[in-house]
Amino acid sequence: MNTNNVAEQRPRILLTGSTGYVGGRLLKALEAGGHPTRCVVRRPEFLRARVAGTTEVVQGDVLDPASLTSALDGVHTAYYLVHSMGSTGAFEEEDRRAARNFATAARAAGVQRLIYLGGLGEREEKLSPHLRSRHEVGDILRESGVQVIEFRASIVIGSGSISFEMIRALVERLPVMITPRWVSTLAQPIGIEDLVTYLMAVLDRAFDGNPIFEIGGADCVSYGDLMQEYARQRGLKRVMIRVPVLTPRLSSLWLGLVTPLYARVGRKIVDSVSHATVVKDPAALQVFSIRPVGVRDAIQRALHNEDQECAQTRWSDALSASGAVQSWGGVRFGSRLIDSRSVHVPVPPPVAFTPIRRIGGTTGWYYGDWLWRLRGFIDLLLGGVGVRRGRRDPEWLRAGDTVDWWRVEAIEPNQRLRLIAEMRLSGRAWLEFEVTEDTGGSLIRQTAIFDPVGLSGLAYWYLIYPLHQWVFAGMLRGIATACRQQPVSPMTGPTARPQSNNEFPSAGT
Repeated sequence: MNTNNVAEQRPRILLTGSTGYVGGRLLKALEAGGHPTRCVVRRPEFLRARVAGTTEVVQGDVLDPASLTSALDGVHTAYYLVHSMGSTGAFEEEDRRAARNFATAARAAGVQRLIYLGGLGEREEKLSPHLRSRHEVGDILRESGVQVIEFRASIVIGSGSISFEMIRALVERLPVMITPRWVSTLAQPIGIEDLVTYLMAVLDRAFDGNPIFEIGGADCVSYGDLMQEYARQRGLKRVMIRVPVLTPRLSSLWLGLVTPLYARVGRKIVDSVSHATVVKDPAALQVFSIRPVGVRDAIQRALHNEDQECAQTRWSDALSASGAVQSWGGVRFGSRLIDSRSVHVPVPPPVAFTPIRRIGGTTGWYYGDWLWRLRGFIDLLLGGVGVRRGRRDPEWLRAGDTVDWWRVEAIEPNQRLRLIAEMRLSGRAWLEFEVTEDTGGSLIRQTAIFDPVGLSGLAYWYLIYPLHQWVFAGMLRGIATACRQQPVSPMTGPTARPQSNNEFPSAGT
């Protein structure tokens, strides 16, 4: 039997948020289940290398109504996994616009069903802007007339999830924690595997109306309980001293300093966890045969995956998570400012490229790491991403990966790596490395590129130009030194040949 023909006969599914944490996990489940899937993303080149050959990747933006028409053409069911938590602007208004655009386009395209992931929380309470927006988006989608199946969840626990990374960072780094009042608020965490199972379970079932299912794990706990359970499983003793004086803003800055979270994301999380998010309606347990695990098992599974050094997806993979401007809205850039230098190394290109693909994260930047950390701290205070995202994997990179405050825009195995900055800047910045074969070895060319916006962009470039000269020159020397220290195998390289021009194999493959 031709499995491709069988897949073609099944209804087409559209997935939004496929570069995000939950969406990335759901995409793998859809592919494994043989569902013909189309992903709509702002930057298709960041996703194409990660999907199966049967998955279609198209360009689109929920804030651009025109781009949704073709994306939704022929779609039976669409998952709406979009939010603007990482936005630097008025995220509630962005959420409204996005939901209205998508709902209108879905109705016009004849989509039969929308599946939406929202958040728990009692509407009678004065909810945080983030939780309030999650509820409002569900209302907007239902107004379209298309059937909407909404799941409402609390904290998601899994390797790479925003909640798990925050808990892990706090417990691992702080033997004694001064904790604010919100650490005692109750939640009902759900494991990522159980969440994805729920999202998949509705595909082959019929429902009347627009059902809302509240879903959670087996336990109702607080963030403090989660931290204590994590510490127990890691064999760590931790003391928590609770104080009432840390405001949400101070708490978010504290999280930004200690954890991988950006300050603005941390603020939205703090605002949200100040409200209890527990399941009140047990309908999901009655309708579905899914029995989610408790906190102990969810953390155990997350730790197991973290121990493998490579989570399938990470919350910072989402292109919206950084809050970086993906479209400059008609801003006209002046001439690009370029700083370029090169060095010859007496090793073949695969060896020369090895320290380049390991850059950032725990490896560092080969020179002046304390300056990078200082710049990251300043970026954090300005509401940027800082340097705490690290890397998905210490050894391999693929297009779309985050590397501290950069993102991999393009990668060609053993030849080229181009990073685009997601820090707060008056312009756009890239850092590119190219490796070419040279007489007796390889030539490494390092190029920093800056597109300034207005006088502030030009002033920024020229004020820090002397520092760039020092840091970038030292970085290239450090890379050259690392190249010479790499062992060279008889196959002229320390690694196996990567799978494609856009992706190196991950540690888990």
